[in-house]
Amino acid sequence: MSNIVGPNENYPDITRSQELYERALKLIPSVTQTLAKGPGQHTRGVAPIYLQRGHGSHVWDVDGNEYVDFTMGVGPLSLGYCNPVVDAAIRAQLDDGITFSLMHPLEVEVAELMRDVIPGAEAVRFSKTGADVTSAAVRAARAFTGKNKVLCCGYHGWHDWYIGVTDRIAGIPQNIQDLSYTIPYNDIEGVEASLKKDSDIACIILEPIVFEAPQDNFLHKLRELCTKYGVLLIFDEMWTGFRLALGGAQEYFGVQADLACFSKAVANGMPISMLTGRADVMQVFEQKVFFYTTFGGEALSLAAAKATINELRDKNVATYLAAQGKKLREGYNNIAGDLGLDYTRCFGFDCRSIVVFDAEAGNPLEVKAFVQQEMIKNGILWGGFHNMSYAHSDADVEYTLNVYRRVLPMLKEAVAAGDLPSRMRGEALEAVFRKTSKFHTKPN
Repeated sequence: MSNIVGPNENYPDITRSQELYERALKLIPSVTQTLAKGPGQHTRGVAPIYLQRGHGSHVWDVDGNEYVDFTMGVGPLSLGYCNPVVDAAIRAQLDDGITFSLMHPLEVEVAELMRDVIPGAEAVRFSKTGADVTSAAVRAARAFTGKNKVLCCGYHGWHDWYIGVTDRIAGIPQNIQDLSYTIPYNDIEGVEASLKKDSDIACIILEPIVFEAPQDNFLHKLRELCTKYGVLLIFDEMWTGFRLALGGAQEYFGVQADLACFSKAVANGMPISMLTGRADVMQVFEQKVFFYTTFGGEALSLAAAKATINELRDKNVATYLAAQGKKLREGYNNIAGDLGLDYTRCFGFDCRSIVVFDAEAGNPLEVKAFVQQEMIKNGILWGGFHNMSYAHSDADVEYTLNVYRRVLPMLKEAVAAGDLPSRMRGEALEAVFRKTSKFHTKPN
């Protein structure tokens, strides 16, 4: 019998996953199309590698094991797997067609919806991935300002302008690398020092929040500095859009960017991204800036986006995500506190939080892998995050807290005994790619 969502006697049988993985090793470089979904982020030998299906907040792997999912497709599944309203919209559109030889009315309808719910969305363009629209935003900023350099903060995709600040720069010309720099979050003095030093900065692009909250009106002051120095402010709202609030971080914090980029939660799993912003800036796409893709107006994703946005608005989903996520975040911290585990905590915003482990507990990647293997044994697909969806029920939350009550004492015992590695049933995790080689380096 395959493992279920419940206290299982055995770790899941992942024979079929392993077989597929061996086949992939022979053909697919790095074996995964999305780094966060790859085997390096999951306890090898215990965690499933391939999922077969999902429904609501639950998923089933190719071996038939069932889990409550807190990764949720690494963000897109704001409503949950197989949401009936969104799926019905996709099926209805499928009957008419997917990609057409002329534009489709949904392009206008979804653009109008975005204008209605996103602050400052005076104009809208569509593409397929987050990296598409962050790169389009940077190009537009350069065209509009006549400047060249970029300050960034967070993760913004795989394109040259951003990856040039990381340690994976192979294939990126040096002159491209020399145009992008990073800033630490909440360091408004560092930002202003960069802006004072170099008048060739076209834009600042950042994730408005990741897990750390803005301090001392950081985002508001950033807005003021960008206006003062003639620099465009770009919000990368892949994670904050439609989750933090319906209108994203701009609505939540009351700060309006010049351009804002969206994807993930907007279409409940279908591939679409959106660039919104000031009409005068977006005007560069009329003649100056080339930004076109064959699939930018693909109708299934637009139908999904229309249905998803309406559901997010009509069901007040952002409030629900916050309420369910708060139970998990506070519940985890209460359990850890009662156990005296001062080396682990859950922090972030209610709609999306992260569990972290300090070095006091041991190698954080080994500690996380140990906790992950026990969560998986108990039927929870867990990568240290609570990526909340509308499908996460009260029962899911309560069950997850009960599993934490079961697993964290095991962690305490292993740390106290100093033998956690010997209790590992699989391999430790790999570090998530986030390393920058130009952290807080100011332009020349």
